[in-house]
Formats: sequence, structure tokens, C-alpha cells
Amino acid sequence: MKSIAVLTCWYGPYPWYLPYFIHSCSFNPSVDFIIITDNTEQIPDKPGNITIINKPLAEIKLVASEKLGFTANLNYAYKLCEFKPAYGFIFSEIIKGYDFWGYSDLDLIYGDLRSFITPEMLNTYDFISLRHDYTTGCFALNRNTGLLNNFFTRSKDYKYVFSDPEYHNFDECGFAFKDLHLGKSIFEASSAIESYTHIMKAADSNGELKAHFDFILLEGATGRVTFDNGRIFYKNELEAILYHLVTFKRTCVVPKKVENIPPYYTISPTKIHHSKQQLLQTT
Repeated sequence: MKSIAVLTCWYGPYPWYLPYFIHSCSFNPSVDFIIITDNTEQIPDKPGNITIINKPLAEIKLVASEKLGFTANLNYAYKLCEFKPAYGFIFSEIIKGYDFWGYSDLDLIYGDLRSFITPEMLNTYDFISLRHDYTTGCFALNRNTGLLNNFFTRSKDYKYVFSDPEYHNFDECGFAFKDLHLGKSIFEASSAIESYTHIMKAADSNGELKAHFDFILLEGATGRVTFDNGRIFYKNELEAILYHLVTFKRTCVVPKKVENIPPYYTISPTKIHHSKQQLLQTT
């Protein structure tokens, strides 16, 4: 079985949904999750496949600048999203020995990763995205090779992006979402920079590497989402690799406290329900 390390950088207080992320990681014991953070708070019920590495943001900025050969602009934590495609380069010591390295966010509830990321897929693809149209910043996998670890340097804009204080959505599509949702390709879409999607799609097209682009995640405050013993379902029919809380966390009723997460729960458009009775009371 090919080994996988998934890196997440988080700075500041942990979000309310962290326990759901942690809980879902425990159902994926063959994947190692590494959280790089300045937060020293103890995480209850942390499974053995999660490692916490404490690093101040200033240290990451220093290391990134030294390795890149120019001053990386990491003066605020969100800018780290821009650097996700370079995590294999910046954190090369951490991913040493793994077959694949990935990056992720914390606003995720994982399903059964290995049922989607199969041995056949890992043998075939060098890069795995969870969408058909762009490289997903919430989660993606790269083969741990010199080519992929340095691949971000293919972009003509990476030095500008990494040194500029603004966030340019380099890890995804350079904010070309509207055009992509209209069905345009990344090469037809309007974007101010050459993003990771641009260079990855180009390399896949010319046969230099094999990239997987398919819509296998669940997003939006859709409701009718079920977590069932490590698997994510929509309408009890369609299985997804994960549920991305990017929309849900902005519109939901934030719980006062999260504890005793069961192996089965449901997610409505506004709440996470630990029991059927909770769901019935709100529907």
C-alpha cells in the first residue's frame, strides 16, 4: 500500500469544526495527517495517525524564503493557502519517505479516502484533484518526486505570487471560478495569473504527467448529508470522498460545544445532528 501524508497549516485558535475533522481522520488509519500550527492546545481524542508540529509562522516564512531564494510574503496566515502547491518543497523533511503528499484544510469531514484513492489510482496518477475543472485547494495529492515537489515553479507567476502580499488563489484557478462554472476551460477563462490549474492541466494534456480531475467531493449547504462509520453519503445514495464545509460553516448554527461525536450522524442545511431525534426536532 502506497503511503500518504496530508499536511494542513493552521494558525490561531482552532475552529469549532475541528473535532469533526479529527473524528473523520480516525476512520482513515492508513493515511497520516500532519497539522502544522502555532496552537499548543491539546486536542482531545486525537488518533495516532495525526501528528501536530508546532512552528511559528515566522519560522515557515524564513524557511520558505531560504529555500525559494527570495523573500516569501507570509505576513498573515491565510496567505499560506497560496503556498499549498509548494508544501512538498517547503516541508520536504516532513514528507520524506512517503509515496504521496497532500495538502488540506481543516473544514473537511473525510469519508473513506482509500475507497476513492485506490492502489490503481495511485499507480496511475501523479496528481489527484477532487474536481473536474480546477486543482482543489481543500485537498489534493501529489506524487512525492522531484518533478511534483518543484512543479509550482513551472508557473511564470510563482515568484510574483509568493512575494506579493495579496492572495491570488494560485493553489486553485486564479479566481477564474465564474468562467469555469460556465463550462470554459482554464485556458479560456479570465485569470490574472498562471495558476496551479493552468500548469497542471497543460502538463497532463501534453503527456508529461498524469493528473486526475473528477468531481468526487461534496460541497455546499445541501442538507441530506450522512456520515456513516467513516463514509460520506448524499441522499443516502451518492458517496463522496469528503464533505467540504466551506459554505456550511458560514450559514450554519454554530454549536456551543462539540463532544461525543457518534459513528453515525446527519447534516442538515444548518446543523449537524448527532441523533435522529435532533434531526426530527428541526424538520
